[in-house]
Amino acid sequence: MDTKLLVEKTRELMASQTCCAEAKEAAQRFLDAVGTAAEKEETEKYLAELEEDIVTVDGLISFARSDAGKAHFGEETAAGIAAHGEEIKAAGAKYCDCPACAIVAEILGK
Repeated sequence: MDTKLLVEKTRELMASQTCCAEAKEAAQRFLDAVGTAAEKEETEKYLAELEEDIVTVDGLISFARSDAGKAHFGEETAAGIAAHGEEIKAAGAKYCDCPACAIVAEILGK
């Protein structure tokens, strides 16, 4: 992925409501480093963070069914998320399809 497109996708990721704090911090460090001597290193760190943060569909289902997931989302919403996870898994999805994970999958796929 060229730098211009990576910057664009990074800004989209940072604006996503489902982007975690760690990814936002790594994204900002990457953006701050673009055009500097630290760009290559920060890009590598950023991509490594994204690989750690992307949620697999199995992870999504597992979390939604857990007590922590039920506490986080509420029991009814968690059940819906788990059901949605099962649907997208059956359709062949590898990752969660929330806005942040969809952008991260696009970034990592290029």
